[in-house]
Amino acid sequence: MEEVLRPLIVVAGTVAITVIAGLLIDRLLRLAARRHPDTHLPLLLRRLQLPLQLLLGTLALQATYPLAHLDPHQDTFIRKTLAAVTIIAVAWLAIRAADAVAENMLRRYSQRTSEISRVRQLRTQLGLVRRIVTSVLVVTTVAVAILLLIPSMRALGTSMLASAGVIGIIAGVAAQSTLSNLMAGLQIAFGDSVKIGDTVVVEGEWGVVEEITLAFLTVRIWDDRRLTMPVSYFNSKPYENWSRGGAQITGTVFLHLDHSTPITLLREHLHEYLRDRREWDGRSWGLVVTDSTPTNIVVRATMSAADADDVWDLRCAVREELLGWLGRTHPQALPKIPTALAGPADGDYRMAMSANGSRGESDE
Repeated sequence: MEEVLRPLIVVAGTVAITVIAGLLIDRLLRLAARRHPDTHLPLLLRRLQLPLQLLLGTLALQATYPLAHLDPHQDTFIRKTLAAVTIIAVAWLAIRAADAVAENMLRRYSQRTSEISRVRQLRTQLGLVRRIVTSVLVVTTVAVAILLLIPSMRALGTSMLASAGVIGIIAGVAAQSTLSNLMAGLQIAFGDSVKIGDTVVVEGEWGVVEEITLAFLTVRIWDDRRLTMPVSYFNSKPYENWSRGGAQITGTVFLHLDHSTPITLLREHLHEYLRDRREWDGRSWGLVVTDSTPTNIVVRATMSAADADDVWDLRCAVREELLGWLGRTHPQALPKIPTALAGPADGDYRMAMSANGSRGESDE
């Protein structure tokens, strides 16, 4: 009975002490958040409660499990298991802590600066660095845990390290595209060519960069579809980045009209209409005739907006307003399609004339 009761008391007591310690730490973080409302770090650190309690529990069990007087074989297995779980808890805690620090850094930086482009750049860089650190920690933790739990794997690990050069060459050739995407992701993150939140035109599709990973980049298209592309595409092919150098953009509207169009009145009406539009930022506007053909003229209206979404709405509204205004006040300015009555073909015309002539002779 004592052989069963003693381990249960040791484990239950250690777990209870660990839970109480975790609750006390969580209470201290709440108190720190109330005293310093200007910083969100204490609230972010509360995400560390679960991995922290796991780490404290494994460390406490490593210190108290000898009191259970277990069998030597069980003692060895438990010691190795606790060591592996401790390593996993440390890696989990490090990943959560890095996420909390990165998010707090991004939040504080966004509060200090008014340049949205720099905030998006920092967000992109922190996201890629976090993924790299997480991948390295996970792979290392799993490898160390396996080596601790399975001693027979140590010899295999030694032989693998001895042949690391050959394996590295083979892996480099086999994963050439993956490595190129990884390097392209790092170049994008620290080269500032495209960032999360940028408005881009890729493969004829207009959208906003939603996510950048180590291998792929996701663009949310205007109709809520997602276009996923390899990161290396943005280092090898041209694309349009409407947010590069600022989110402000100028939109254009082309109209094909008649030569009798009152350009001066149309220009004045455009200016009056833009003044009442929320999307127009007031930077620039214009209306000029860009081309002329024997049948019509091409009128280009330009207007500026704060970002790509506003300029799209403004272009649609201006096109609709100008066409409607011309239809109401100057309908002759709308394009006309020349038409003519279709007559008989030349051969049919000669046959008809000859038939009429022969008929007249017969009547005589």
